[in-house]
Amino acid sequence: MASLLVVSLKRQGSSAFTARCQWPRLHPLNERAIAVSHHPLIMAESTRQLAVALARQPHGLGSLEPVSVSLGFAPGPRPTERGSATDVAVRVSVSDHATQAGLQTAYRITAEYEHAGKLFGSCTMRCARPANPDGPPAAARSSPSLLHPPAAAVGAAADTDVMLARAPQGRLFIAPRDPGHPVLLAGRPARLPALAVLEAARQAALLTSGMTAAAVAGLHMELRAPVPLSGALVEVTAEPGGSRVLIMAAGQIAALGTVALPGA
Repeated sequence: MASLLVVSLKRQGSSAFTARCQWPRLHPLNERAIAVSHHPLIMAESTRQLAVALARQPHGLGSLEPVSVSLGFAPGPRPTERGSATDVAVRVSVSDHATQAGLQTAYRITAEYEHAGKLFGSCTMRCARPANPDGPPAAARSSPSLLHPPAAAVGAAADTDVMLARAPQGRLFIAPRDPGHPVLLAGRPARLPALAVLEAARQAALLTSGMTAAAVAGLHMELRAPVPLSGALVEVTAEPGGSRVLIMAAGQIAALGTVALPGA
């Protein structure tokens, strides 16, 4: 992402760590307001950065990619920021190690986030070598036939953060408004990163439910196959307490997940 969020990381045991993060009020994904409620992906990106930091330590975990992400928020208010940055304490654990021929092939990192001594959210991320990373790409749809929703309708801070568009038939597709987005598509990757897929699912659930970003109490996304940068079909099904999101690419399920919306 555009900001380095992890400030420190200390080992507390064989698989336990403590960390400190700083979340800037003016992070590109945040709303521009006097009192900012941080974008939920900042918690996921902090967890990804913690995984990178652990991988770079001596005898580290190895450079693997997020293939599933789960976010959960505790009941009650989330930290807001009126100044420059929010200081966040993190408890980190690593589990479910998998190896093949002596090489690390997967692990799970869980991070619990506290502010002012109170737990407000957690993120569990499974990192692995992506399945079929060179799978068949889906053809990108031409942008003139697609209509992007306004940022407010998908819980985004700016129109350039919008990840979705509708075709004339009403079907919903992943089509980033900014194909070179400095946060969601940093470095212009060859396929959609897991956190960008998670954001597309969040936006799709908000768009189809008509609810606001503050209504989201949890997110989960699991990658099954490569998701192209543009053109994947998004199907949203309402269910009690939220939405189920299915992302199709090249005729197969590329990702599936859920968005918890307790008021739905």
